[in-house]
Amino acid sequence: MQAPVVFMNTNQERTFGRQAQISNITAAKAVADVIRTCLGPKAMLKMLLDPMGGLVLTNDGHAILREIDVAHPAAKSMLELSRTQDEEVGDGTTTVIILAGDILAQCAPYLIEKNIHPVIIIQALKKALSDALEVIKQVSKPVDVENDEAMKKLIQASIGTKYVSHWSEKMCELALSAVKIVRVDLGQTIEGTPNFEIDIKRYVRVEKIPGGEVLDSNVLNGVMLNKDVVHPKMSRHIENPRIVLLDCPLEYKKGESQTNIEITNDEDWNRILQIEEEQVQLMCEQILAIKPDVVITEKGVSDLAQHFLLKGGCSVLRRVKKSDNNRIARVIGATIVNRVEDLKESDVGTQCGVFKVELIGDEYFTFLDDCKEPKACTILLRGGSKDILNEIERNLDDAMAVTRNVMLSPSLSPGGGATEMAVSLKLAEHAKQLEGIQQWPYQAVADAMECIPRTLIQNAGGDPIRVLSQLRAKHAQGNFTMGIDGDAGKVVDMVDYGIWEPEVIKQQSIKTAIESACLLLRVDDIVSGVKREEQ
Repeated sequence: MQAPVVFMNTNQERTFGRQAQISNITAAKAVADVIRTCLGPKAMLKMLLDPMGGLVLTNDGHAILREIDVAHPAAKSMLELSRTQDEEVGDGTTTVIILAGDILAQCAPYLIEKNIHPVIIIQALKKALSDALEVIKQVSKPVDVENDEAMKKLIQASIGTKYVSHWSEKMCELALSAVKIVRVDLGQTIEGTPNFEIDIKRYVRVEKIPGGEVLDSNVLNGVMLNKDVVHPKMSRHIENPRIVLLDCPLEYKKGESQTNIEITNDEDWNRILQIEEEQVQLMCEQILAIKPDVVITEKGVSDLAQHFLLKGGCSVLRRVKKSDNNRIARVIGATIVNRVEDLKESDVGTQCGVFKVELIGDEYFTFLDDCKEPKACTILLRGGSKDILNEIERNLDDAMAVTRNVMLSPSLSPGGGATEMAVSLKLAEHAKQLEGIQQWPYQAVADAMECIPRTLIQNAGGDPIRVLSQLRAKHAQGNFTMGIDGDAGKVVDMVDYGIWEPEVIKQQSIKTAIESACLLLRVDDIVSGVKREEQ
């Protein structure tokens, strides 16, 4: 008898076939179970200690999964889901994970016991996906973006499940005004819908300062920097300043490579020092020629330059971050200049109302505020401690993302699990019309969709079986706006309860969940190159 041929490295672990599929599904379910309690207004918080000893307190699905260190490859791909969702639409990170985990769990029996080929299951899932997106379109309704009341209600629905829901009124105002400031109208698209560019990442800066109260937070119509003027005698309060932005150092230009100078006369030495001073003086004179009140540069400013600019009545900030400088340029209508020689009148920013330096806590902050038409802004967050501020910032990011999505595609779906329930019912009806084995996995997606309302009921401490059947009955009669009141765990009408979510979020979460389920079902062999511990 022939000895078995070992063709793979012995210190690699390999699971294949049925075993690999089972392990993938179990891993995905495990990740979903971690996050399950973080859904809805009655969500629990998770407390995570990272290796550096930092503390994260949050119930934001994405923030939790970002901190968790996972070894299993399938679980790793689940973490990617919430990241995609966070980058794409900003909210619904928890929903995605729970959905994907549930779809896999529902498909497992067909795959393992009934031995259906994964490809057939995937075909059914893809069919279910396109039908589900249709249903979401049917239950959605358009919204008026300019109506502040409606918008606030919408943002409240997103914040309601988060830690900041105590101050939801304040947070809605912050998110709405910040997004409105950075919104740039690009005219209309070919279809005639308004076209906006809203870049939150680049132009909305969240500045967190511990101390004060959460309600003291506000949106500045301008920019705030953690800087002080470079010379104590410079003025710290200027009304309607003329601001020059530079991207070059205001100091003596040294030779690129090593420069050796041989001096024979002692006057020459003095002349060399004099030339250095003259060069700096020339730079400062070129700047002062256009009479600025504030000069902001990304590089250093030498003591001599400070002296000349101070005599010219300028306040100077140095070593400002590139991203901050871009933001300032956008706010005050200035152009960032790379060479002092090229300064011209049109480069000066004049749209700023007031330049002031204030002491908050024990640090100096520079404000460029009351700008006329700001296209960027700073959100100033105050709060009790660093952890609270970090959590508020994460929630605010979600709120701004929701606002942005609605502005870009103004259409809403009912929240509170109503959309998912509607999809579930419609898919269950469709499944009966399918022929062959495809209807089982198709039905599995319908069952998996119920996991969102079910989890909401569980987290509110309700009775899942009884409340779900009530909800199902209501939907069967055609009331597709019926959902779960996440506080009491009862069935309510979302129109009265006022929880609506952007349609984009619903679509994206179903797309991401089903596609990742397809991906994980396709895997039938896992080779991990991790060396086994020496026995």
